[in-house]
Amino acid sequence: MSFFGFGQTADIEIVFDDADKRKVAEVKTDDGKKEKLLLYYDGETVSGRVNVTLRKPGSKLEHQGIKVELIGQIELFYDRGNHHEFISLVKELARPGDLLQHTSYPFEFANVEKPYEVYTGANVRLRYFLRATIVRRLTDILKEVDIAVHTLCSYPDVLNSIKMEVGIEDCLHIEFEYNKSKYHLKDVIVGKIYFLLVRIKIKHMEISIIKRETTGSGPNTFTENETVAKYEIMDGAPVRGESIPIRVFLAGYDLTPTMRDINNKFSVRYYLNLVLMDTEDRRYFKQQEVTLWRKSDKSRLPLHNPHVPQTLTHNPPRLHSASSEENSARGISPSIPESSMARSISPSMADGDKHNGPTEMEQEKPEVVTNKLSNTHITNNEEESDEPAETPTTTEKPLIAEKPQIAEKPQIAEKPVLTRPESVEAAPSQ
Repeated sequence: MSFFGFGQTADIEIVFDDADKRKVAEVKTDDGKKEKLLLYYDGETVSGRVNVTLRKPGSKLEHQGIKVELIGQIELFYDRGNHHEFISLVKELARPGDLLQHTSYPFEFANVEKPYEVYTGANVRLRYFLRATIVRRLTDILKEVDIAVHTLCSYPDVLNSIKMEVGIEDCLHIEFEYNKSKYHLKDVIVGKIYFLLVRIKIKHMEISIIKRETTGSGPNTFTENETVAKYEIMDGAPVRGESIPIRVFLAGYDLTPTMRDINNKFSVRYYLNLVLMDTEDRRYFKQQEVTLWRKSDKSRLPLHNPHVPQTLTHNPPRLHSASSEENSARGISPSIPESSMARSISPSMADGDKHNGPTEMEQEKPEVVTNKLSNTHITNNEEESDEPAETPTTTEKPLIAEKPQIAEKPQIAEKPVLTRPESVEAAPSQ
């Protein structure tokens, strides 16, 4: 209501130019619900009209100016009073004066840089919105409309696989492999678990996708872990030499791209967590970080078959148990720079320990974690060094293939050389 000219005497509506043709995206709100918003990408123009409608036709609306803003901001839930704006663009629509009738003002923000993707998490929210304001002496008239922004990436088709040996000393030794380290949000994670040594009674094994959100810095750092997906990949006790396949379809889960140090305010990372449980309900796990990225829907280029690990198609197949046993017999430990693979948090090793064994899996209870831990990674370079021992068998093929003896057939074909009567030619037919 309006008393003595105070209060809201007009309504504001923000209409986008291509609202009927533009795609929409579902964005999570603060209360956990989802709403559909118009979708924009980095560098796209945001344009439309601001419609001002007087509640009482024929009345006069006195104002100090009308403007529209495009704002991108980060809101930390533990500090809701402060909004960190990384984008703030303003367009003046009208100078101070009187508004006597319904008016529509066009606006355009051309080629706007939108560096981050919208995100709503446990402790932080990143949003883009347009704010139309009718400035008045006492109370302004505001209208805000949110938009969705997605960031697109592209990575080469041939990516490095994740391959690592983990285990518990003298009890369990397994080798796990994922076909890639970077996946788009609708990709398929393909991998396998190979058991090299089993001396504990394993009840089942499961794999889960964990989203780790880190906000703030220093003493105001908050970390929130959320299990996005979890399912069982093995039930029962495995035996030595058994291989368990892994296939995870990411399209069915609510995932966002990996975000690292967004405006120095927060990060979102994803981990694949491999968990084994024994008959005494002790849980052993190993986490490996993966990178998720958003792929453009417009691309229709042929891709590799997602059901076949890309790195396994370039080299001949090989039994992993043979290479692992040979390595342990020779005491060879492949080396990879620590920066090329993320380690999971684990106690440090003593100075006298050797790094020739597999990485030990961690228990969920810190007091039960074994002391000896080390990282050993398997690379494709070692595979190539073992293969030449088998290749000499292929070089013997020219000795076996005695096809040059076929060239002796002309000796049999001496019949045309002998000039015999016609009666001799009938002899072979008899």
